[in-house]
Amino acid sequence: MSGVADSDDHSLLNREGLTAEQSAESAEARVVAAFLSEQPLDPAQAEVQTWSERAGAVVVFSGIVRNHDAGQPVHTLNYTAHPSAEQRLKDVALGLAAQHESIRVWVGHRVGGLEIGDHALVAAVASGHRQEAFAACAELVEQIKAEVPIWKEQFFADGSREWVGL
Repeated sequence: MSGVADSDDHSLLNREGLTAEQSAESAEARVVAAFLSEQPLDPAQAEVQTWSERAGAVVVFSGIVRNHDAGQPVHTLNYTAHPSAEQRLKDVALGLAAQHESIRVWVGHRVGGLEIGDHALVAAVASGHRQEAFAACAELVEQIKAEVPIWKEQFFADGSREWVGL
């Protein structure tokens, strides 16, 4: 056997790993998670939960609290979300899944107090192909930053503070 299926073999798969008889999952089914949390986020969990046997790539983005901004040392952060933020996060994830029919999406955003090194945003996108996974993950992060009403209050080492994203 050559490892190549005959042209009349009904088990041939398309680019997304589906047979002719199978249909793609709905966008809703492909949004694995979209939530706000006061608890730590785990990028490894995002990767595991997003992957499926048809995925040849999982791209995970971790937005991590850094120790500086605009030339000032940052001590801590606090994220505050509008009451509609979690639904808006879900809508962004769903819209992206509808736009890219073969991706799976996992996204979590922290709220509350965070320390340097904490994960503030974790986003994962699985796809059959790396280009689509990279592009969709980047698009997801940018849409969240632009459209989801979450605001960051930075506390600087000198005791001053600044709101970002208002």
